[in-house]
Amino acid sequence: MPSPARSPRPSRKPLFAAAGVAVAAITLGLVSWQATAPDDRSRETSAHAGPRTDVAPELLALARRDGADKLATGRADAPVVLIEYSDFRCGYCGKFARDTEPELVKKYVEDGTLRIEWRNFPIFGAESEAAAKAAWAAGRQDRFAAFHRAAYADGAKEAGFAGARLVELARRAGVPDLERFEQDMAGEEAAAALRKDRDEGYRIGVSSTPSFLVNGRPIAGAQPIDAFHAAIAAAKAEAAAGR
Repeated sequence: MPSPARSPRPSRKPLFAAAGVAVAAITLGLVSWQATAPDDRSRETSAHAGPRTDVAPELLALARRDGADKLATGRADAPVVLIEYSDFRCGYCGKFARDTEPELVKKYVEDGTLRIEWRNFPIFGAESEAAAKAAWAAGRQDRFAAFHRAAYADGAKEAGFAGARLVELARRAGVPDLERFEQDMAGEEAAAALRKDRDEGYRIGVSSTPSFLVNGRPIAGAQPIDAFHAAIAAAKAEAAAGR
């Protein structure tokens, strides 16, 4: 495995608040999460959780399967749920969004196999948090998917996510009521939704983006699509077998 790039990291919450939490995370098998350095010089690590026969119920239960979830795509009763912890300023999250996710949607979401649930996990500072709240606000008007595409388009990260730029992305995404969008983005409900997602990630040991759970099994980094094909196939088979 290549050694991690040496680059400045933003301050973050401690990965585990106490020794007891760390022990619990190891028990859940979360040692497979791999950190990626938060700048364009970094490389996501290639290691991820290999095949396991013991999916921790605590991780499997994180799938919300809420039909009213505006930041999810796919049937709530799909046999496989992929949970994605991502940041709009993360280059490798953008790579996954552009190169991998559309194929997963076409192959698995459209036939009812897969549900994808988004978790805002901003770790790159104020603009990351602003973009996360903007995505949530776009979702309030059923435009999360379109905002997601606009925010992860080539060159979008370089243009930044400050102020009027987020309104412009919402306009491109077809958000119908931009005044409401700005109000929602600045409101406490958006902040609470962001905290809920981010706290969930920290609680289970996520320390980098993108990070994924496929029916409770961790995948760290923008892995080749074959890794997702294998994980989804295994999860589907286990679901069919009642495990």
